[in-house]
Amino acid sequence: MKILLSSAFISCILAISAIAQTSLDPYLSWNAAQAEQVGRSMRVSDKIGKRMDLRLFNTDKAINYKLRATWMTPEVIRATARLEQLRNRLSDQQTRELVTEAESRGDTIFMIEIDPREGSGVIPLDWRVILQSPNLTVGQTGAIAGEKSPQLRTVKALSGVLRRDYDYDVFWVIFPLVGKDKNPIFKADVSHLQLLVGIYGNEGRITWPIPESVRVRIKSLSQK
Repeated sequence: MKILLSSAFISCILAISAIAQTSLDPYLSWNAAQAEQVGRSMRVSDKIGKRMDLRLFNTDKAINYKLRATWMTPEVIRATARLEQLRNRLSDQQTRELVTEAESRGDTIFMIEIDPREGSGVIPLDWRVILQSPNLTVGQTGAIAGEKSPQLRTVKALSGVLRRDYDYDVFWVIFPLVGKDKNPIFKADVSHLQLLVGIYGNEGRITWPIPESVRVRIKSLSQK
């Protein structure tokens, strides 16, 4: 009888512990629809270049480019990890490890998708990507270039919540949120950040409000 009671007691403690851990990591209780909704919330579309082009020369270049970008915020990373957990029956600990791996790769990461329209269908190697506060003019401080990181393709929690669209080439770009002095790069009064993606002489711009989770991450990075 004592053994049965002990076993029941241990089972109860383990159950309470699991519930407590889930309350600390609420994303572990999201269903697939909830996780996908979170991931979609930071995915925005735009285009690079003019809608129409009547040129006679340089027809090897695309007329314009479809552009999509997903800001891999802490919530989006967790939503992606949660979907991976649901698909592959991962444990909670394995899922947390996916999150930790993704967040260890850089201060903040964007997944950028580009689809050339007509022309050669090739995206030039020198395409550029900048993160800045909106309405920043050339010559002002507050714009930082991103680091293209193709190796992030293998990081599962950075793959986004939606199936791959093979019409688009996919890129991952890392940006710092704090400088070498550990001071935030963007001032506290900046409410939005704008991603600028440029190909040749054309640019696409996508703007997001800065979520509270990113501000918390900036604070954490500043204290390390």
